Amino acid sequence: MDFENPQIMGIVNVTPDSFSDGGKYDSNFETRISDLIKERADIIDIGGESTGPGSTNVSLRTEMNRVKPVIDYIAKNKLTEKVLFSIDTYKAPVAQYALENGFQIVNDVTALRGDPDMIDVLIRYQPYVVLMYSKDDTPRTTTEKVEYDDVIASIKTFLIGQIVDLIDAGFDEDKIIIDPGMGMFVSAEPKYSFEIIERLLELKQLGYPILVGVSRKSFLGGELEERDKPSVELSLKAIQNGASIVRMHAVEEMKKDLN
Repeated sequence: MDFENPQIMGIVNVTPDSFSDGGKYDSNFETRISDLIKERADIIDIGGESTGPGSTNVSLRTEMNRVKPVIDYIAKNKLTEKVLFSIDTYKAPVAQYALENGFQIVNDVTALRGDPDMIDVLIRYQPYVVLMYSKDDTPRTTTEKVEYDDVIASIKTFLIGQIVDLIDAGFDEDKIIIDPGMGMFVSAEPKYSFEIIERLLELKQLGYPILVGVSRKSFLGGELEERDKPSVELSLKAIQNGASIVRMHAVEEMKKDLN
């Protein structure tokens, strides 16, 4: 993967309860994927379970039923030869099915806490893996107003622990990507998300590529339909401060502003 140039990760949620586009692409994922390829997304992230505030637990069977048609479509049409694909899951069997079908990245919002079998799958396939910080031990984030003495120090401590466990198990250190979390994953207090972007270079000192996903999150303020512009602006700032990948809904707008 090219980390010298900023990578744009487009989002395809096949979930009924995602905060920004729930239900929109359940039966229309082909068009969404086609649009993202035309918009020159560098990575396309497929997710079958919402983990935001108010979301509900999803069984393995339900998540697999949601993402399997998407993965099969991507594999059948050899789309992994055109763009990198990421599976947004913390469940080992879902990750394994995606990796068996050409996906190159596992995006785990629990940073390996959600499924004890995930490490085994990562060791076997050695994909890129995104380890994300979250204040919550469970996949579902709460709306708790957590206060930090030093938010970057807290994120660093957590991520270092997860990274050490993964490397000790035999995973390739060069395949690790870190995500500081954003919005409710950090705290219901918006100031921390903005502070993380401002201090991103401190996180980059760990030596791993950084993924940042601010897109349409509530800490940006305003109505949902008004958040694409501030999402792009803050993502550009994240890139300036050291982010290698930004996860976006508005890929076309992001690409225009990068050029």
